[in-house]
Amino acid sequence: MLKLISSLLFVVLLGCAHASEYHEQLLLRPLPPSSLLASFNFRSNTSSKAFEGQNFRFFPRSLGQILQYANTRELHLRFSLGRWDAESWGARPWGGAQEGGTGVELWAWVEAGTDEEADRRWLTLTNALSGLFCASLNFIDSTRTTRPVMSFVPSGDHANSTMSKLHLLHGTLPREVVCTENLTPFLKLLPCKGKAGISSLLDGHKLFDASWQSMSIDVRPTCSEDSGECLLEINQTIDMVLDIERSKRPRDDPIPRPVRYEDLKCDTSKPYHSESTCFPLEEAAGQDWSLSQIFGHPLRGSCPLSDDDTESVCISVPHGRDVYTSGGAIERKDDSGYLRCFKLSEQEFEMVLPPQDFQERSPVEEPLLYADRSFTGYGQEHGGVQAILRNPSQTDAVNIVYMESLPWFMKLYLHTLKAKINGAASNSIQDIYYRPALDRRRGSQVEIGMMIPANSTVVLTYEFEKAILRYTEYPPDANRGFDIASAVITIGNASIRTTSLLLPLPTPDFSMPYNVIILTSTVMALAFGFIFNLLVRRFVGADEVDKLDLKAVRLKVVAALRSSMKKLAHKDKTMKTD
Repeated sequence: MLKLISSLLFVVLLGCAHASEYHEQLLLRPLPPSSLLASFNFRSNTSSKAFEGQNFRFFPRSLGQILQYANTRELHLRFSLGRWDAESWGARPWGGAQEGGTGVELWAWVEAGTDEEADRRWLTLTNALSGLFCASLNFIDSTRTTRPVMSFVPSGDHANSTMSKLHLLHGTLPREVVCTENLTPFLKLLPCKGKAGISSLLDGHKLFDASWQSMSIDVRPTCSEDSGECLLEINQTIDMVLDIERSKRPRDDPIPRPVRYEDLKCDTSKPYHSESTCFPLEEAAGQDWSLSQIFGHPLRGSCPLSDDDTESVCISVPHGRDVYTSGGAIERKDDSGYLRCFKLSEQEFEMVLPPQDFQERSPVEEPLLYADRSFTGYGQEHGGVQAILRNPSQTDAVNIVYMESLPWFMKLYLHTLKAKINGAASNSIQDIYYRPALDRRRGSQVEIGMMIPANSTVVLTYEFEKAILRYTEYPPDANRGFDIASAVITIGNASIRTTSLLLPLPTPDFSMPYNVIILTSTVMALAFGFIFNLLVRRFVGADEVDKLDLKAVRLKVVAALRSSMKKLAHKDKTMKTD
């Protein structure tokens, strides 16, 4: 049912994007146990002729000029933070199509005649985007760039003559910390720039306080089969999972306080429930909240540049759930029984869900695949990676492409690659593409095509060797470890990411240079003081010590002063007697 709702929303968004030049929509969906998924979508387009003539209206000029200068025909940029809990929240928003790995992920199709020319244009693109989005994209060098063969497919409509010249390049920065500096340029690309419409709800304090959040920008060409007209479409999305109770804290008093014992809501159906043991009760279904409580303020009316017929706000709750809105909004309930949308006016829009004893919730869509990845082994020389892929479907097998982009200092042993299905060895691996690493020039790239049978679990393992780095190649927090980019799992047109990993490498004792500096400085100070005393100090005989004794000189000076004072006093007394 939820998959049907998502498909209907995608079709409506796509149709509105071709009919108008700008469209925006917000989808709210409560998640267990007490979370809320907010998916913001902004879509605009411009004709190919207007783009080539640099006649920009809704399409952002700053981004368009970068794409023209770098000859980029299709662009996909992701900023992600946190971990998506597939066990509790189900399938990812948009089927994983708008998701990226932890940190920053970028891939693009660049038109060029040779690989060297494509690399130069890719370098131009990353440096320009780095300045536009205030991110460290300029650090995506050759060691962090790969050329996927099996994992990514162009989502836009490209001419056959152009396809032969397109080069796919992919880069990641798992160490990048996504923050407000990246949100502000994102909002400036929108026509209403966060002043009106659903973008007015976006606030850095709320977005980056989320349990999981993702920002994406996709630029692709689309062509109509009927008219043959081609458009350049930009699709911007922001997805975040907010904790309802945490978001409802007032900004002037954000300090969390423990819940009183009598206010605890416990699941009494658990066998271990007692007076001293409480398992939190899932209360997202009937929990009270409002837009002002979650985002800090109500929605500031509709964006005047968006399509007037668009239903800008949708919420996925059963129709039996009470939902109150401010005046001026037109409500429409979907036939599925779990979706209602609102057409906004220029007035402020407020949505309130009161407390209600309501147990029914919208169905959670089951993901196509569950994926977990972790390190195995121990020691400072070797290690291993284990990926657990589980197909929850009871009837259908899943064909996937598993891609790893590893740094050059993580040397993969391809002969150790093994796959087991339900604990037994198997030959489920159908195809492998491997590009070995070159020290300090490029990283390792491996793509594995495989099939996972229905209701089965595949454990993919391989071993690697840790390289020794130069001391200048370690980051300031060397003992923290090195971030390894998320693995990309492609399932048809959708893709999911695993979590990133933290790799500990053999780390030298960086305190030793400090100790050497301190010891050397001490020796130099002692030697300098000894030589300085030899050069400056005056040496005299033993019989002359008393004459030059400082104490004796001081006593003589004091005695002379006392004698002078007595003479002056006697002289004054004699003058008074006369």
